[in-house]
Amino acid sequence: MTPFEIWKYLTIVNNDQALKTDKEEIDLAGVIKELESKEIKRYVSEFQGYYFLKGRQGVVRQRLERNKIAEQKFKTTRRIVKWLRLVPFVRMVAVTGTLAMKNTKRKSDLDLLIVLEHGHIFTGRTLVTGLVHLLGARRYKNKIADRICLNFFITDKSLEINLQDLFSAHEYSFIFPLFGRKYFHKFQEANRWIKSYKENFAPDMMVNMKMLEDGFGFRMVRNIGEIILSDRFFEHQLKKWQTERIKKDPRTHLPGSMVMADDNALIFLPEPEGPRVFEEFQARLKKLKVA
Repeated sequence: MTPFEIWKYLTIVNNDQALKTDKEEIDLAGVIKELESKEIKRYVSEFQGYYFLKGRQGVVRQRLERNKIAEQKFKTTRRIVKWLRLVPFVRMVAVTGTLAMKNTKRKSDLDLLIVLEHGHIFTGRTLVTGLVHLLGARRYKNKIADRICLNFFITDKSLEINLQDLFSAHEYSFIFPLFGRKYFHKFQEANRWIKSYKENFAPDMMVNMKMLEDGFGFRMVRNIGEIILSDRFFEHQLKKWQTERIKKDPRTHLPGSMVMADDNALIFLPEPEGPRVFEEFQARLKKLKVA
């Protein structure tokens, strides 16, 4: 990571620290000073402006390669999101996961978080899934590389992430919006709890050059669709159909699975990465302390 990235994503490992009001703030200059200290240099090396754990210089080249891969995948994702602007009840589309972190592999899929209008989450999800499938871009079965993973839908009235842990804080501090600037700002405001884990987290007000604007034609098509599909009958029937399918899916009942299907969220993570990543993170920290 660069010194700026280390400062921006500075992590509070023990969340109890977040409750202390007298803890010292660390600015960018302080981070650079620490990186150059003898104590830190026992564990960390630098190459071409990037800092990494000693003996892992190869990750610099790996990061540069994955940045290039990520840029190509962003172009693919953006082409799909352009069409999603037409879908009724879609309010925001943002990239998450390794793509948002620009740490993606060639065979990786494309993770999206989609915000839909409250009261129409099941209708919106059906329309989004159908369109992405028609475009030949939906991830399913063994079709993974460069396919859109549609497993996380929330509404404009339920923007706060329920699972508030270190992994989620890391995940959503990197979230990258492609459509719905207004709702992205609301999402960040609703998730200020991230600052309990990420010291320097702040809503991003910078102009994102990859952001797709909501043109008149897109709004008109979307509005017409919303008028046609506004009857609660559609939502009720689709809710009944989708919840029954989710309940019957064996992956829903896997140990540790995170599956939600209600009027506020449609989340399908049968094998969430959070617990495993956190355990590995703690193990590595312990190893460093011993060393």
